[in-house]
Amino acid sequence: MDELDYEKSKNYWSNVPASVNGMLGGFSSLTNKDIKDSDLFLRKLFQMKNGPFNGRVLDCGAGIGRISQNLLCKHFKCVDMLEQDEKFLEKAKLKCRGTNVENFYCSGLQEFTPTDNLKYDVIWIQWVLGYITDDDLVEFLKKCSKLLNTNGVIVVKENISRDDEGEIDSEDSSITRSFIQFCILFQQANLICKASRTQKNFPTELYKVEMFALQPANVKSNS
Repeated sequence: MDELDYEKSKNYWSNVPASVNGMLGGFSSLTNKDIKDSDLFLRKLFQMKNGPFNGRVLDCGAGIGRISQNLLCKHFKCVDMLEQDEKFLEKAKLKCRGTNVENFYCSGLQEFTPTDNLKYDVIWIQWVLGYITDDDLVEFLKKCSKLLNTNGVIVVKENISRDDEGEIDSEDSSITRSFIQFCILFQQANLICKASRTQKNFPTELYKVEMFALQPANVKSNS
């Protein structure tokens, strides 16, 4: 999907309020259910044989820090946040003051170039991959693979389209990909799925939401 317009997406989000309701497109009531299922999935990953450690996590498309504050800070010793909208990141800094959030990176996923030589046990990517093209998504996931610690995983949590070809939203220039599209892109990024979970208890009129725990295919594991 190369018809996405990064500038259009950026402009769209620049007009979205820096609030939980803004982050969730008016569905702020879903945040507790979202966090609860993510928490269960994360605990499952920690319990896997050769599962990830809980040292450092990167929250990608972090917005105002909703996931970092309510989930990741509770499980990891250090949390870093990646977000391209400056006003969201400023709000996140205020919300996460005094917590174990260490670094704030203001960048789009497709432009992110790590400079701190940090390695991550988990890289959490939620509701943001729809804003980058297939090619940039694959390159970003390859970049993430190089940032992983031993046993590290990339968690992708995204809406899933029932249409195999995916669905384009012209308003915010995003795509909702299908399950098969994600599988193909993960394979192109040389990633294999170690665990997955379907989000529970969301309204039936909304997209299905899937969680994937991914690891580089060339990493030896006994799990």
